[in-house]
Amino acid sequence: MQLIPRYLVENKIDIVSNDIGFVVEYRPVYSRQLKVYRGIDNQIQFRLLNADQKPVTITESPVIVIFDESKSKVIEKYCTVQDDGSTKSTKGMFSANIAENDLLNIKQQFLHYNVYLEGNDSNKITYANAAFESAGIMYVDANAYAGPKNNVEVVNFFAESDYWIAGSDDATKITAEPGLNGNDALHTVAVYTNNYIGEVQVQATLDNQIVGVNNWTTVSTLTFDGTETEPVPTNFNGVYTYLRFKATSDPNSTITKILVRN
Repeated sequence: MQLIPRYLVENKIDIVSNDIGFVVEYRPVYSRQLKVYRGIDNQIQFRLLNADQKPVTITESPVIVIFDESKSKVIEKYCTVQDDGSTKSTKGMFSANIAENDLLNIKQQFLHYNVYLEGNDSNKITYANAAFESAGIMYVDANAYAGPKNNVEVVNFFAESDYWIAGSDDATKITAEPGLNGNDALHTVAVYTNNYIGEVQVQATLDNQIVGVNNWTTVSTLTFDGTETEPVPTNFNGVYTYLRFKATSDPNSTITKILVRN
């Protein structure tokens, strides 16, 4: 029998406030890489220090901002202050909750983050160490929780006889992931339209290959009258090998996209 220890500890980071205007020591404070995980909520705790490594009472609102390698901001949110102004153990403490939804569209990668203090008249930057380096490093790990799969986006329809088809040849085939789904496999489709009038049929096949002539069966039909302002969803169950979409009216510029998740 394998005995594997797991640890439930606070994810705590020390940051430095330049509240005295000059450096009193030149040894950089140890600032470890911060790791967060996709698919779950991440509670991160910070402690605000001065350059003497002493906790600083928080009188402003801490804000964490996270940006990617192209310097584009991906997350910005207010932190929760735990410093009550009198308790020694919580002096300088605040926390940030990086929620599951915050990381939903962020792939596994390295990011940078800053923390600043928002005041009534101005904002004050904090530092990752006493050498006045402001940006800390954050790693987004996608291996803790699988989370939802990425959508398959369908945008190209081709005219066939009196219909317009997407996914009926090998180049545009849409897999239904039969190897990953059980007998109750759930498939979700969302159709985004812009004044489209007609039907969209969701069709499926059990054929192992898309060869141009396949046995397709309709598993769901959506009807549009052109007044839809929100995407129209449909769900269906079944273990299929491939899916395709069949439109009864020209979808060019009126069906903007179709998203599929198996």
